[in-house]
Amino acid sequence: MSKYDILVLGGGPGGYVAAIRAAQLGAKVALIEKERLGGVCLNWGCIPTKTMLRTAKLYKDILRGEEFGIVGIDVDNIKVDWNSLINRKDKVVNQLVSGIESLMKKNKIDIYEGMGTVLNKNEIKVNDTTLWGQNLIIATGAKENFPSINGLEDMVKSGKVINSKGALSLKEIPEELVVVGGGVIAVEFATLFSSLGSKVTLIQRSNRILSSTESEMATTLERQLKKVGINILTNTKLKSISNDGVLIEHKGKEKLFKGDKYLVSLGLKPQLKGLESLNLKLDSKGFVETNGRMETSVDGVYAIGDLNGKYALAHVASHEGIVAAENIMGMKSKVDYNIVPQCIYTFPELASVGLTEEVAKEKGYDVIVSKFPLSANGKALAEGENVGFIKIIADKKYGEVLGTHIMASHATDMIAEAVMIMKLEGTVYDIKEGIHPHPTLSEAMMEAAFGAIDKPIHF
Repeated sequence: MSKYDILVLGGGPGGYVAAIRAAQLGAKVALIEKERLGGVCLNWGCIPTKTMLRTAKLYKDILRGEEFGIVGIDVDNIKVDWNSLINRKDKVVNQLVSGIESLMKKNKIDIYEGMGTVLNKNEIKVNDTTLWGQNLIIATGAKENFPSINGLEDMVKSGKVINSKGALSLKEIPEELVVVGGGVIAVEFATLFSSLGSKVTLIQRSNRILSSTESEMATTLERQLKKVGINILTNTKLKSISNDGVLIEHKGKEKLFKGDKYLVSLGLKPQLKGLESLNLKLDSKGFVETNGRMETSVDGVYAIGDLNGKYALAHVASHEGIVAAENIMGMKSKVDYNIVPQCIYTFPELASVGLTEEVAKEKGYDVIVSKFPLSANGKALAEGENVGFIKIIADKKYGEVLGTHIMASHATDMIAEAVMIMKLEGTVYDIKEGIHPHPTLSEAMMEAAFGAIDKPIHF
């Protein structure tokens, strides 16, 4: 029997990062993965969708070329070649998977391909091999949580109903796509296919899309999506899904929406198969319960990523993997879930970290709210991307930044400044004192900080 300091079950962004960090700290590590290194994020999630969204954005920009002084574009004959788009996506994914494989070899991590079944907290069976480890890091992720809807199961079997993975494997761009759900995945795919020419209908059960996102950003984005032609229905009740379409109840009436495909994205549930012998303590939603050190109810067993239900985000999984590995190797490491950036890759992008105004007030803070519009930012105007704003939530007493919410074309890159300010317990005065380069979108952060203190310079 092969023996290791750490067994890592799952090779996604949590598992492979945990394996690398543990190996860097001197551990002998084995990683078990049933499909491909990189997990859902790299192979069927984050990277593929962002690669495809890049094509969609470039296509949209070409169509509006005359706004930027480019003439001679025959918009009637420009189209997206779906097969070429998919081939580029696959090339990007394969390059990154190869990179992870190289990192595994570089760090002398043993990889076992196959479904891992946990026999006990120290042993995992993979195919006909049993591995022993002093510690175990579980990173098995989560899977689609299809609710009980009349006809849904049959439509899944027929291939008419797809999940996000299925959307990346389509043979062609659907003429009409019905998206059931209004969360991040649903909205990003609605953005993608609408930009590529599909007629998209998005059906959301609650009163707005992106219900967990800062409200002004979500409502502003909803207006933008409607403006580009996406049909959005909120406050709906799902009745059934069949070959005839999606039947809903909306404003007291039954309505039917038919599409070539039906993308259903209604949440996740933990992937617990193969873990039954551990008898792990689960939370009220069925996810594995962990503390800030990523420890489970079983000594020596750690759970990271979507499995623990904290945040279904690749960067959180990676950070949790580092924390788990460092704790196993004797370092005192802990995850601060109060400072987690959340990103949505729509047009424009949305990014948030920390508290919203409503939550800050609920927690008893006397808050300052400062918002600076991109319509007053030179770089945004130059790029023709002036829809959006930066909003800073700060504590009035000291000016400490409690939260930042950005709607901008590069919001997902810009949010890092707010993350670091909050990590250092910085204030709006610190942001104001930092010289921001001109012309950049990041200047809007400085302007919002000035607004929290007194008044912005350019608005």
